[in-house]
Amino acid sequence: MASEQPLAAVTCTAPVNIAVIKYWGKRDEELVLPINSSLSVTLHQDQLKTTTTAVISKDFTEDRIWLNGREEDVGQPRLQACLREIRRLARKRRNAWDGDPLSSSLSCKVHVASVNNFPTAAGLASSAAGYACLAYTLARVYGVESDLSEVARRGSGSACRSLYGGFVEWQMGEQTDGKDSVARQVAPESHWPELRVLILVVSAEKKLTGSTVGMRASVETSALLRFRAEAVVPARMAEMTRCIRERDFPGFAQLTMKDSNQFHATCLDTFPPISYLNAVSWRIIHLVHRFNAHHGDTKVAYTFDAGPNAVIFTLDDTVAEFVAAVRHSFPPGSNGDAFLKGLQVRPAPLSAELQAALAMEPTTPGGVKYIIATQMLGTG
Repeated sequence: MASEQPLAAVTCTAPVNIAVIKYWGKRDEELVLPINSSLSVTLHQDQLKTTTTAVISKDFTEDRIWLNGREEDVGQPRLQACLREIRRLARKRRNAWDGDPLSSSLSCKVHVASVNNFPTAAGLASSAAGYACLAYTLARVYGVESDLSEVARRGSGSACRSLYGGFVEWQMGEQTDGKDSVARQVAPESHWPELRVLILVVSAEKKLTGSTVGMRASVETSALLRFRAEAVVPARMAEMTRCIRERDFPGFAQLTMKDSNQFHATCLDTFPPISYLNAVSWRIIHLVHRFNAHHGDTKVAYTFDAGPNAVIFTLDDTVAEFVAAVRHSFPPGSNGDAFLKGLQVRPAPLSAELQAALAMEPTTPGGVKYIIATQMLGTG
């Protein structure tokens, strides 16, 4: 039988976002509703992105999905929740607009192929980019035009933040149906163009404790997590928003580091404890604090998601010197040429004074595998 042309084929890309006020823990597992609000920075797609293609055809007998070339289980509850929600919205739209040319697509199965240009499941927010991209691509292929916060959130909570550029807040909401648990932009990327991001890739391996399992354990066993959600995060959200609006880098940087540290403290307070940082992560933390102490100012900040890789925030006038400090403390392995990826960073000398202030013997080459230099993404 001759195969029919696909009814629709759409390819979209979505960015990674890095939380500066962390999301950890759900109050509703099925709807993916968080126990606290969170705030993130969306990274530029030139360096980090997920690319997803969705095709619907009458020829397809079942839904299928491939991630980085490998077929995955399409029956995953999160994936099914996304598909169900998009098809529900498409049906709703079709009922409102009878005679819609895309209406026949609803009875068709979909094939989805998704590729990340960065390590997957290594604490670089791959699921956020992945589900944001999935939600957006499926919406396009099925002709859905409504707010996709809820669809993306059902796949991976933080995915709703990847639907916007710049600085993005995911409001925890209060309604039990989650209709008010949505993402919104706090400020566009053009608001703070000097902000730069360095990702120090320590390990590209899949983490031992996945975020979903880790969160559930923390919610069930960590008294510190409950205290954080109720007594700490609301004030931090307000303070972080102020720092962003006023472009107060020292305030932004200190709060980013404190919130990362508190998130990892709640992981240690979980029983049995969860540890996402390794020895190299801790050396990066010490490096940042010594670098700042040397300058007598907070010029660099670290944050770690659920993994050992560090995300560094700084301003464009500090990037070159900090990269030199990283090169000194973590000499490149055999990939000297490919150690720095992404945006161009001019080589800078490391002063003898700073070298002495770091007081760190260089590690065995390869502790930091490579650096990705990037910046924020706009809304385009």
